[in-house]
Amino acid sequence: MLRHWARSIVLAAGLIGGLGAPAWAGAGAADIVAHSVTESSASARPFDGMQLAQTDLVLEGLADEFVGGAIAEPVEAPAVMPILPPTRVALLLPTRSEGLAQVADAVRAGFMAAWQHERANIVVNLVETGDAPQDVLASYQAAAAANDLVVGPLTRSGVTAILQNRAVVKPTIALAQPETNDAPSANLLAMGLSVEDEARQVAHEVGSGKGAMKAFAISTGVSWQRRAASAFVSAWRGMGLQAEAIELPMTSGFINANGLLELRNRIQAARPALLFVALDAAQTVQLRLGIGGEVSTYGTSQMNPYSLADWPTATRLLDLEGVRLLDMPWQLQADHAAVMTYPKLPQVADQRRSPDVERLYALGIDAYRVAHNIALKQSDFRLDGVTGQLMIHFDGRSSRFERVLQPAIYREGMVQPLQAP
Repeated sequence: MLRHWARSIVLAAGLIGGLGAPAWAGAGAADIVAHSVTESSASARPFDGMQLAQTDLVLEGLADEFVGGAIAEPVEAPAVMPILPPTRVALLLPTRSEGLAQVADAVRAGFMAAWQHERANIVVNLVETGDAPQDVLASYQAAAAANDLVVGPLTRSGVTAILQNRAVVKPTIALAQPETNDAPSANLLAMGLSVEDEARQVAHEVGSGKGAMKAFAISTGVSWQRRAASAFVSAWRGMGLQAEAIELPMTSGFINANGLLELRNRIQAARPALLFVALDAAQTVQLRLGIGGEVSTYGTSQMNPYSLADWPTATRLLDLEGVRLLDMPWQLQADHAAVMTYPKLPQVADQRRSPDVERLYALGIDAYRVAHNIALKQSDFRLDGVTGQLMIHFDGRSSRFERVLQPAIYREGMVQPLQAP
């Protein structure tokens, strides 16, 4: 017969709850690109968000009834995680611009694809703009007032407008480089794609530690080509090397034949060690047909005219054999870990993929990954990104961004990645 009895019940209940399933949770990149946006430029509409919440762990103990002492071990209450508010991220894009709507949609699709992969405690709000600098400025100010972090603008003129008006009051990840050489805000991190940065990387990779090397930087009158050639010349001369910028005239969309003949004569006389060619692939084919391929030739990502998915069936560009260039892993490396992680941008029916749109989709992916780290209060970090190796410093007092692209070469008429130096 038992003389002692007791009852002890320990009840522990935990609840983890969140917001309802997002409207885009099952959507692919195609659905994101096609999603209709109707809000005004000064308002921010949440795409969706997920806030993690956890109740206090409740311990309920019934009164012990016993004779001779307790028979239950004491239960230690576990630590309770605090409920943190979500980080509100404004994605500021020129979706109302007729000329920029397609590229804005590509950036948005990449950004949301990365958000869907790793949402964390982040809410994304789309803020629409046109392409006029004053419109971008007003929309940026509204976005900064209502959010914790702003991603955008996407245009050089837009970034310049917010800097010149001292409007950067919240952490901002600009998706383009400013037009001004003024000191940037410590609260702004510029991570836009830049042919100038590509030109500087070529110069440092080829010319660093070398002596008495002369280079020609060749362009036409197109603005991005002039900027790239100028950036290369400045970087090359900054290492104590000789460089000369040569601008070729165009006639009816083609490089002028007399200009090519004059360039060939100058090459034979000066014997440069290399040519930096700030041209696209079609123009470089014309160049090589006019001057030959004896001089080592280097270029930017614009030398790669196809998306990664289109190269297997593309026409081989045999006239570019041996030409070296830079491009991002998204365009070169199908087996790259980050490239394999994210969905591909769907192809529009009956249209060839645009390599520049692909690059902007990749920019959207990396922009979210950088924003995610900043939201986690990371101030110094590296990312093996789909646009390149990224090095970021951003602590509110100073900012620094560096992207190292993947070197590549034309072999058997196709662009092939090279081992990074």
